[in-house]
Amino acid sequence: MTTKKLLLIIGVLFGTIVLLVALFVGATVGITFYSINNSEAATTAKDFLKKNETLKQDIGEVTDFGTFITGNIRTRNNDGMAVLGLKVIGEKKTVNATVSLMHKDGRSWRVTAASYKNDEGKTIDLLKVYEDDSPQESKEVQSNDRD
Repeated sequence: MTTKKLLLIIGVLFGTIVLLVALFVGATVGITFYSINNSEAATTAKDFLKKNETLKQDIGEVTDFGTFITGNIRTRNNDGMAVLGLKVIGEKKTVNATVSLMHKDGRSWRVTAASYKNDEGKTIDLLKVYEDDSPQESKEVQSNDRD
């Protein structure tokens, strides 16, 4: 056997192994993204973001989401936690949102935290229902009136 044939055989074997490893890694990554994108947690997160008024005020109506949802979903017995990163496409602009969810005793997923960064780089909390705008002085007066 000549050196050329030997090198050719080794090259073909090496190329085949690299191709098989790449296919395996690609399939694993694809299955992972597919599982996250089509999970109940991702559906709950998308529904929450579509309905969130704070988000709508900044980006307009949510028209779509990015192709890939990143993050992780951990379940143990009937409990689970998830932290998902979603690209949210609105009528006015696109933002990256992070949504944390959990479920207990096999119940539906619930959003426990959600936020996104606006154009100024400020993190906007999407679950903040009540924001106290009253001045500090009025709080002190109220507490002194109770004494």
